[in-house]
Amino acid sequence: FGNWGDDSGTGVCFSRDPSTGANEFYGEFLMNAQGEDVVAGIRTPEKISALAKKNKAVYEQLVKIKNHLEKSFRDMQDMEFTVQQGVLYILQTRNGKRTGQAAVKIAVDMVNEKLISKEEAIMRVTAEHIDQLLHPMIDPKAIKNAKVLTKGLNASPGAACGQIVFTAQDAEKWVKEGKKVVLVRKDTSPEDIGGMVVAEGILTSTGGMTSHAAVVARGMGTPCVSGATEVLVGNKVVTIKDTKLKEGDWITIDGTTGNVYHGALPLVDAKITKEMDIFLNWCDEVRDASVRNNLKGFDVRTNADTPEDAKRAFEFGARGIGLCRTEHMFFDKEKLIHFRAMIAADTVEQRKAALSKILPLQKKDFIGIFKAMNGYPVTIRLLDPPLHEFVPKTKAEIEELAKLIGIKPKDLQPKLDRLHEFNPMLGHRGCRLAITYPEIYETQVEAIMQAAVECAKKKIPVKPEIMIPIVCDPKELAVLRASTQAIVDKYLAKAEAKDIKVTIGTMIEVPRAAILADKIAEHADFFSFGTNDLTQMTYAFSRDDAGAFLPEYIKQEILPFNPTESIDEEGVGFLMKHAAENGRKTKKDLKLGICGEQGGDPATIDFCFRIGLTYVSCSPFRVPVARLAGAQAVLRNSKK
Repeated sequence: FGNWGDDSGTGVCFSRDPSTGANEFYGEFLMNAQGEDVVAGIRTPEKISALAKKNKAVYEQLVKIKNHLEKSFRDMQDMEFTVQQGVLYILQTRNGKRTGQAAVKIAVDMVNEKLISKEEAIMRVTAEHIDQLLHPMIDPKAIKNAKVLTKGLNASPGAACGQIVFTAQDAEKWVKEGKKVVLVRKDTSPEDIGGMVVAEGILTSTGGMTSHAAVVARGMGTPCVSGATEVLVGNKVVTIKDTKLKEGDWITIDGTTGNVYHGALPLVDAKITKEMDIFLNWCDEVRDASVRNNLKGFDVRTNADTPEDAKRAFEFGARGIGLCRTEHMFFDKEKLIHFRAMIAADTVEQRKAALSKILPLQKKDFIGIFKAMNGYPVTIRLLDPPLHEFVPKTKAEIEELAKLIGIKPKDLQPKLDRLHEFNPMLGHRGCRLAITYPEIYETQVEAIMQAAVECAKKKIPVKPEIMIPIVCDPKELAVLRASTQAIVDKYLAKAEAKDIKVTIGTMIEVPRAAILADKIAEHADFFSFGTNDLTQMTYAFSRDDAGAFLPEYIKQEILPFNPTESIDEEGVGFLMKHAAENGRKTKKDLKLGICGEQGGDPATIDFCFRIGLTYVSCSPFRVPVARLAGAQAVLRNSKK
């Protein structure tokens, strides 16, 4: 059918534009052809509007039918049709696939046209649709002929292309020369931050979705492919299967799919539209109106470590910071040298002297973050990683530190060697550092409170929430709560601090802490679930090494999904639910949040809503997705 002459034909059409969402008839047709001729691309089809000139009666009939079908199904329709000797036949219709931009525009327009409700509109848009609107993409026309070198984990969405560099230092140097670079590493560490900030994208051969590279990249909105195990990084050369690439060669990475391409592919910018703002405000309204066991609302915060991150997240609609990692501030070059001097100190006095140089610098960072959040709560996690992460590695760095503290480099090395740990994730870190070196946390709390008081003087509203990490015992928290509270009270006694409200809480990231949540809650104003470490400790695998075996577990259906990306409700989720319920038995108004990377995952957000969390917190670029997923969780669970 359709190939019986010039009064016959076939075509595919959409009731609206599936790329932009515009309310325009969209499609293609071929006269004297069958359906497969349109799909096969043997002949070039004509735009659907041209059908009006070929057969006006059939075109007008098709327009009426598409309008009728769209109103009946209350969604954009994808229709196939055939014209047989002047008679129109509709072969099939279905809800049409669409881009993120189109999904949001169609949803908003159909609400305005009174075809659907706001609630229906919210349930029709997916997290993937919103994600598309936030990141640059590879031009779809270029992908068809592009060579995929390998596939890794889609760790941070968006596409990037640039010249290969292998060190953070080279990344900084090349970018200063005006070049675009992709940082290619076996893995990354906090010392690579300088290069990661300036790189267009990041590619690592090891590490999972919550590895250092993935977490930092998502926070900055930098595309990242991690755990690409076929990428073998050597000395200024990378081998991917049978392809060898050297420093300066061009590659393109797609952090949305995990694909790595040879050469520089053209990118297209994502567009933030007015419809997106309207749509996400509807999502906020739904979350704000939700009520669960006398708990009103369900908020979205962000994980942000710098004033720039905080500002970006605020623009994306975050209502506060759920995790500010203070250690990331220390990797700023100005602070790092003094922090290293503190690590190498032999006495309390020497440590305090080094920390006194850091205090005004950290205070300045906190002021910037408080200003950016403009009265929304800011949860500041006190120092978490082990000290060995901060030690100098290169000869030049060791010499610089030795000169600062007045000793010979050979005498400094043994001090640094003593910090080595066999299993640092379970070692001398977090609150354990504060028990042995109380001056570290005391200095940080001083900086927080000085920043808060200074903001208050300038009539800038602040809500600091001080969070103590890696707690495993109620007595641990009791000791540190008391020392923290003493410093807080000293500043709150000042007249200009009368409007400042400071809360002190803890991360629930050690399984024992989740089990003893009722006792720990006696000393906490809030809990925040640190699900990165809680997942690692519950499963007993490292998020940085799990990429080597987890794909096989998922392939063989031993595990249904990667638990570092989405909460495992039976194991990790059981601990979270237990801690939430028992913590609130002790304190019924205990605030509960999540700040692990899973906090931006829609399935995890739904779970967090069901167990009564007050808010979720995620990377800045995942905030719009979380705003949608939170609203969908409210609507989905209110029907039950």
